Amino acid sequence: MSDSVVYADVTADTDIVAWSREYCRDVRREWGVDVRFDLVEWEVSARAKRRAAAVKRPNLPDAAVGEPYDWERIEGADGRPLPCTLSLTREAFEAFDREEWEATLRHELVHVEQYQRDGTTDHGAAFRARAADLDTDVHCPAFADPKYVLSCVACGGLVARRYRDCKLVRERERYRSDCCGAELALD
Repeated sequence: MSDSVVYADVTADTDIVAWSREYCRDVRREWGVDVRFDLVEWEVSARAKRRAAAVKRPNLPDAAVGEPYDWERIEGADGRPLPCTLSLTREAFEAFDREEWEATLRHELVHVEQYQRDGTTDHGAAFRARAADLDTDVHCPAFADPKYVLSCVACGGLVARRYRDCKLVRERERYRSDCCGAELALD
């Protein structure tokens, strides 16, 4: 990668976008990611507290992962995918090392690739397979401390992190862990 913006020198939001955009273009070339960057807008969020990045996209009728979307039927699409926005979180960029940030960007590129092809995206089997191809995880690392951590009482494995009170936290006795089928403990 020819760093126009040197990673270690990134401070401003515009630098985060410039470095990340350049890295993603390199990933597209080197890893064969099928993404049209002319249809991707970029932003940095200073408000996001739980997600490292996100692809903001329209909710399209009848879109399903694994089924190429007919962009011709959407007014204003002209046969091309509608634009999406890759929203990067400043706190995550500051908390992660370069390797973690690069993996986060590759994760988001899988979402963009799925969206531009299928009109939607998820973390299902197709996502997991593509994430493995790009040497990234299905879930990005946490960079903020959750208010609630739920674990499996049988093996102690992490079940969920929650940043606010919710049904899972309040009614955890109604749920079971995926790993052991055991009750959930609030740590």
